[in-house]
Amino acid sequence: MEKWLFWAEKSKIIIDWVVERTCIAIMALLTIIVTYQVVTRYIFDSPSAVSEVLSRYMFVWLVLIGGAYVFGLREHMAISYVRDKLSPKTGVLVDIFTEWAIAIFAYIVMWQGGYKASVRQMWQLDSALEIPMGVIYSALPISGALILVYFIINQLKLIHQFQKLSVKG
Repeated sequence: MEKWLFWAEKSKIIIDWVVERTCIAIMALLTIIVTYQVVTRYIFDSPSAVSEVLSRYMFVWLVLIGGAYVFGLREHMAISYVRDKLSPKTGVLVDIFTEWAIAIFAYIVMWQGGYKASVRQMWQLDSALEIPMGVIYSALPISGALILVYFIINQLKLIHQFQKLSVKG
């Protein structure tokens, strides 16, 4: 178990680095595009349809990839009042169950459903950007896959934590 945990931690560091840089790049580009949109709309009175649509899609990508990243950090929104009232060992079991529920959703809806939606929409082009809508929809299976990878890493940590608590008590 220790070896798996070690490699999971090393992998998580690399994945986190890539996902962080991706979110930073999307946010930087989004800032530039929205600034451009504001300038063309209010100064030149000629709004850009491309920048408006592109910023909308980039925001969706940022939210989905950022959401996967936050899940990996285990800093997502949680109502922990009940869990905090339980014993540490039972609290870890609740965390394991919660992670499983999120992983099932990510697998069925985001990864499988998102992949099917992406493939179905590859023939349809966006009117402003003239790229396949499937490329835009691919944010769903990508973020779903990231959540599943983070799920595996989180489960290894939680199981290790549960084992340590079981030995103590």
